[in-house]
Amino acid sequence: MSQPLIISLAKRTPAAAAKLAELGRRLFYETYAAQNTPENLAAYADANFSPEQQLAELQDPDTVYLEARMLQELVGYAKLRLHSELGLDPAKVPEERLEIERLYVAEDWIGTGLGAALMRRAIEEARQQQCRAVVLGVWEHNARAREFYQRFGFRPIGQHAFQLGAEAQTDLILRKGL
Repeated sequence: MSQPLIISLAKRTPAAAAKLAELGRRLFYETYAAQNTPENLAAYADANFSPEQQLAELQDPDTVYLEARMLQELVGYAKLRLHSELGLDPAKVPEERLEIERLYVAEDWIGTGLGAALMRRAIEEARQQQCRAVVLGVWEHNARAREFYQRFGFRPIGQHAFQLGAEAQTDLILRKGL
């Protein structure tokens, strides 16, 4: 009997890239469409969720994609970046850190523990890579995500601009020490 939830590393193939591109685009719109213009959403999605872009990211040795499948259906994913400099203070000695660039779960699966399972697996990956911290950027107006990250011990350490089409938005930079 198969388990209902499986989190695994994404294959570095064109087929996996196409599936991630489709899911990423769909979940991006599900998450941000209500608060942003269609033009800005389309500009960002076109630049970041094409099969070619996803394949290039999959083939980058510093990028790890975790796929979440519920009953064999792809319903979420996390994009992780090794050696991230997000939020680093240039005056301090750099620490090895993993960045969670994206953690998306299909709307129907929010609240089921799927996001938490993806987060635990991302933190496990950081530990396996001997990172001292996990960092991420979260849109200042995404209260649900900010609360989720806070439950995992992430704390604000700064902010940076996030370009969504023609609009510069503010992302809070959060960090969790390991």
